[in-house]
Amino acid sequence: MEILFSIDEIQDVARKIISENPNKVILFHGNMGVGKTTLIKALSKELGVHDATSSPTFSLVNEYKTNDNRLVYHFDVYRLKSETEALDMGIDEYLYSGNWCFIEWAEKIPNLIPEAHSVINLTQTADGKRHLRLT
Repeated sequence: MEILFSIDEIQDVARKIISENPNKVILFHGNMGVGKTTLIKALSKELGVHDATSSPTFSLVNEYKTNDNRLVYHFDVYRLKSETEALDMGIDEYLYSGNWCFIEWAEKIPNLIPEAHSVINLTQTADGKRHLRLT
């Protein structure tokens, strides 16, 4: 799936992504500031998260609960220096939990990613829109 959108259309984009029935582990690739966290907030809202969501840059993972008590995990592993650090925090338990796992900067932990995952690539166009590709 490929979509070109403006930031004010992001909730509709999140709805379309969920309707594509992606794997529950989703890797987000894109430059800093392209909107990965904003998209994850929209996806979380679409899944029924009503609490405030934010980037887990310093905590590495944020846990959100949906209105029907499902869990959504949001990872930002940018600061990790090794995959061992991710294993020490128990990332494998999260990734194989069957819950939604949204991972920013997953290229830092390539050997830990489950085989069944989806990828969202985000880029910004010259006119400020975003190009999204879901595979």
